[in-house]
Amino acid sequence: MFGLTPARRAAAAVAASAAVTVTALFTAPSAAAAPQPVVGGTATTTSAYPFVMQITDVSGNQFCGGTLVAARKVVTAAHCMVGETTGGVRVVGGRTFLNGTDGTVSTVSGIWIDPDYTDATRGDDVAVITLSTSMPYKAAPYASPSDTGVYAAGTTARILGWGTTSESGGSSNQLRTATVPVVADSGCADSYGSDFVASDMVCAGYTSGGVDTCQGDSGGPLIIGGVLAGITSWGNGCAEAGYPGVYTRLTAFSGLVTAQVGS
Repeated sequence: MFGLTPARRAAAAVAASAAVTVTALFTAPSAAAAPQPVVGGTATTTSAYPFVMQITDVSGNQFCGGTLVAARKVVTAAHCMVGETTGGVRVVGGRTFLNGTDGTVSTVSGIWIDPDYTDATRGDDVAVITLSTSMPYKAAPYASPSDTGVYAAGTTARILGWGTTSESGGSSNQLRTATVPVVADSGCADSYGSDFVASDMVCAGYTSGGVDTCQGDSGGPLIIGGVLAGITSWGNGCAEAGYPGVYTRLTAFSGLVTAQVGS
């Protein structure tokens, strides 16, 4: 067992220089054939998912994902932004490969972190980044407070990211995606006990494991019914049987996100 991994932030830059010791929600199948960062996933492109953003340091090293919800607003996880400054973060859109040079790179003019956030396992894991440059890509609609029905157990959800290929492996150079079923709150509580906060979190994954987000996928989207319904947050290892990924339940925070989008 890899152990409880409260923030799946472990970035590609960190993984490249040292073994990752803290894992956040990032998918990565450990198949020997081809790297599969969103564990059990398949390669895709930002043309197919134009709202998926890379969050990088000033040197271009990706450490989290995000979702474009307006031309200059990106939703991500609070744990991705804690300790960061506007001068130290860049957001990259329209770039399928981490080593690419295409797309749009923007500096950051503002970072909002939910003021109640303390730790991913305590909830409130949401942040909004304000970009200095508008992104010329289609934004994703996000769930409203009344869209709670999207979390019905068994509903198919889509995950995306450039996360690591194993719990402490290297990141994927290409964006990957996979589908996972939403898990009932009772099932998630069975897995995580009191660390699962039903008002703030939702789980998605298979009982048998094998498909999940992993290090580097933190902050990326959980898409259900065509809307952004969750944010990759934390989990116990990556793709482990009995431990689905845990995502921020966006309906609980969409009002706060809307206030930031309008600011």
